[in-house]
Amino acid sequence: MSVLAWFASVSLAVWVWLLLGQGFFWRTDQRLPRTGGGGSRARGGPEAWPGVVVVVPARDEAGVLPLSLPSLLAQDYPGRAEVILVDDGSTDGTGRLAVELAARHGGLPLTVVSPGEPGPGWTGKLWALRHGMALARARGPEFLLLTDADIAHEPDSLRRLVAAALDDDRDLVSQMARLRVTGFWERLVVPAFVYFFAQLYPFRRINAARPRATAAAGGCVLLRTETAVAAGVPDAIRTAVIDDVSLARAVRAAGGRIWLGLAERVDSVRPYPGLGELWGMVARSAYAQLRYHPLLLLGTVAGLVLVYLVPPVACLAGLATGDAPAAWAGGAAWAVMAGTYAPMLRYYRQPLWAAPLLPFTAFLYLLMTVDSAVRHHRGRGGAWKGRVYSGRRAEGEFASRPRERQRK
Repeated sequence: MSVLAWFASVSLAVWVWLLLGQGFFWRTDQRLPRTGGGGSRARGGPEAWPGVVVVVPARDEAGVLPLSLPSLLAQDYPGRAEVILVDDGSTDGTGRLAVELAARHGGLPLTVVSPGEPGPGWTGKLWALRHGMALARARGPEFLLLTDADIAHEPDSLRRLVAAALDDDRDLVSQMARLRVTGFWERLVVPAFVYFFAQLYPFRRINAARPRATAAAGGCVLLRTETAVAAGVPDAIRTAVIDDVSLARAVRAAGGRIWLGLAERVDSVRPYPGLGELWGMVARSAYAQLRYHPLLLLGTVAGLVLVYLVPPVACLAGLATGDAPAAWAGGAAWAVMAGTYAPMLRYYRQPLWAAPLLPFTAFLYLLMTVDSAVRHHRGRGGAWKGRVYSGRRAEGEFASRPRERQRK
């Protein structure tokens, strides 16, 4: 066998393991129940539904707020609920626009506050969440819904989240909002983004009775208030760039039970019209995901090359040179890769013929990850809306933290 055939065979073996041994990450069936009625507590009537305060951190979000905030105000939640929007130093009139939208659309009560510039050692979003969560806790709700300013919710979204938390006794219920896929680059990059995330954090392993992974999707997180207090969030994760994963780990370390799935009725309305915007989204946190470690970066690059780039190269080169083992192993690995990607494309309502293009998208992600490391070492890592965060505690903060609370 040629060297290329050997590499292709190794890649095929890896793909067989990913197909069968990585928590069936490629399946898209981890979703909230389709019914919106809830369980035993919810069936007792409106008075049985716990109070909820929705906290929305927002910085320069005037462009998307008209599409997202009215959907929160229009929630048909049967219990007591209200919305707190935390204007994180916006310069585009975000706070004023929020007040105008509430006056125009009505619905749930809205409070708009501004905490000022972040304190030392805080990222902007978590500083805003700290202020909003403190105000929310003063209202005494049983749950907090932490949702980004670019996330639009169907009217029954809050009801379904709370019902899922009550029915399965979960402390954190999170949905990965369906991102926008309109333009060419969004269609090419966005489904792969969610696919890679699920490969790294298989949802089934997160949601299992004996969890083997921990993560959340920061755009839509329902959090039990007492669990937030026990976990010390957001103070305990104040420097995190990847705040959703850090939040989930803090909750898990405090003994909380977590659920994460794909959303059907929660959508991101933020546009990424060009490759540059998508590139920035990934590069902002990719190196933080690797804990700012050069060896992890090298290993990631090597892994991406072996797993995603070797199969098509081996298949095409083998066919061109008559190297049958390389062509067969590379083609088989490429086919398994495309097959595991197909469910995510179907979830995003994209044509299945795009599945074989995943190696090209993976190559883009490889370049984005390297660029993320370069930005970090140049002091520009974690840049977001005029702020730069270069902390080194975005991941793994709670790996050795003892469990503080056990669920009964």
